[in-house]
Amino acid sequence: MGEARSSEIVFDDFAKVDIRAGTVTRAEPYPEARKPAIKLWIDFGEEIGEKRSSAQIATHYDPVDLEGRQVLAVVNFPPRQIGRFLSEVLVLGLPDAEGAIVLIGPDQPVPSGGRLS
Repeated sequence: MGEARSSEIVFDDFAKVDIRAGTVTRAEPYPEARKPAIKLWIDFGEEIGEKRSSAQIATHYDPVDLEGRQVLAVVNFPPRQIGRFLSEVLVLGLPDAEGAIVLIGPDQPVPSGGRLS
């Protein structure tokens, strides 16, 4: 076997990233952000509770349609100040053909707080 490329990781590296399913409980426009964003409040169940995130998803999503939607987020990054809003988790998505973010989440309901495995 050859040497590992610098971009390769071992399973223990992946296991350090805590990705959980959460349910959006509240969403509001965030017009003060440098790029169009939406403020999210996400319930991750009893163990983690409700966390906030600022997500640059305004191209494809209206805040009113996000309540109740399940998303995936990294919950063990340190909080990050986004303007006047403290973002506590990183909501995950993929760019479409134009680079606008499309959220990823489970295709069937799962318990809030479930860890990606």
